[in-house]
Amino acid sequence: MKKILALGCVLALSALSTSALAGNAFVRGELGQSDVNAKIDGTGNSGSDKDNAFSLRGGYWFNSNFAVEGHYSKFYDETVYDDGTNHASAKLSAIGLGVVVKEHATPTDLGFFVQLRGGLARGKLSVDSNLGSGSETSTKPYYGIGAGYDFSKQYGVSLNYDHNQGSGGGLRLRANTLSLGFEARF
Repeated sequence: MKKILALGCVLALSALSTSALAGNAFVRGELGQSDVNAKIDGTGNSGSDKDNAFSLRGGYWFNSNFAVEGHYSKFYDETVYDDGTNHASAKLSAIGLGVVVKEHATPTDLGFFVQLRGGLARGKLSVDSNLGSGSETSTKPYYGIGAGYDFSKQYGVSLNYDHNQGSGGGLRLRANTLSLGFEARF
């Protein structure tokens, strides 16, 4: 985690310029759906499921094109098996730190835009069953793309696609999320 924070500080400091001092802090909420795929190493066994997802993001726009962000995302929280006697449920979430690059279609930095984001996320899979409970974590890169519309210097909406991955205990996970986001800048 210290390496992630150090990377974020270096990126933030490298983006500072005279125009960067006029930036904006932001918060963004995203709601959507994740397609979670799981594969067990060495067995060929795999499966997938979908669940509602959300992400809470916040950071700082150094200028209209570059920001650093931190986020918490929940991709999956479902009962995967329950026959009345035996049960198993799983939760998949991540915290991350990364950068966002945005380009507007107009010179006013309002209206339509496209954005790319990426960084490192620490994913956590928690499993609870009648046989016991446990969790695994891993730190992997994440990336995403989005398109949206900035109504003003303070508010905007976007449609986002993000890819997260994780592994541990012989299990490889991938979460692809499509979400609608609302951002407020101050």
